[in-house]
Amino acid sequence: MDHAVSWFATTFGNKISAEAVTFIVSLLPILECRGGLLLASMLKVNLLKAIPLVILGNILPIPFVLLFMRHILNFMRRFSFSSPLVEWLEKRAQNKSVSLKRGEFWGLLLFVGIPLPGTGGWTGALVASLMEMDFKKAMLAISLGVLLATFIMSVVSYGLLGLLFH
Repeated sequence: MDHAVSWFATTFGNKISAEAVTFIVSLLPILECRGGLLLASMLKVNLLKAIPLVILGNILPIPFVLLFMRHILNFMRRFSFSSPLVEWLEKRAQNKSVSLKRGEFWGLLLFVGIPLPGTGGWTGALVASLMEMDFKKAMLAISLGVLLATFIMSVVSYGLLGLLFH
């Protein structure tokens, strides 16, 4: 992730505002709020400006993923070149969904909120979509998870713990 964030910083950091790059990176799968906050820190975006940008950027695509992912995957399954990707995504989501089935809401919230590789809003929305989870319930769990991940990554990216104890 660090390489991707560095690439965005060097490629776009001088061409558009640091805030715009932060927002764009937060929209992207895999990078999401984690990448957005790392980038914002690298580009010296004020934390109070960065937080709403990464939250909005991370949450904005989620309703579309929840509503349309199954249709997109079914469409992609028709083609031999994309069918293996669909099967890989479904298998990955299925593996993640096993641990979420019991405490569906809380499991999804923590899955999205604890910033580990392979977790986040996009993956959480894919899993919720494949589990056919209620849209409102999934949206709330993912949104709260994004808030939790943003808090955790703010501490990591901006070193808030050091500021709090000085």
